[in-house]
Amino acid sequence: MDTVEAVFERGVFKPLEPVELPEGQSVTLSFVPHKLTREEAEAELAEMGKVYEGLTDEEIAEVERIALDRSNFMRQPEDD
Repeated sequence: MDTVEAVFERGVFKPLEPVELPEGQSVTLSFVPHKLTREEAEAELAEMGKVYEGLTDEEIAEVERIALDRSNFMRQPEDD
């Protein structure tokens, strides 16, 4: 049995290194979620904070308002 490190993104397991399997090969996955160390978590938070770099407080407030506005998620296309 082989062990492969992977990340789970958008419903798909993505190997972190090349895997020697033929295309379409079925496999059975067992997984153990890894917890982030404090340093890893702080590094991820620092990277996420860069989203707002260079924006004014007003621009940040507008971005957050749009992100939290769920009214347009299921909007029907307007008739022409």
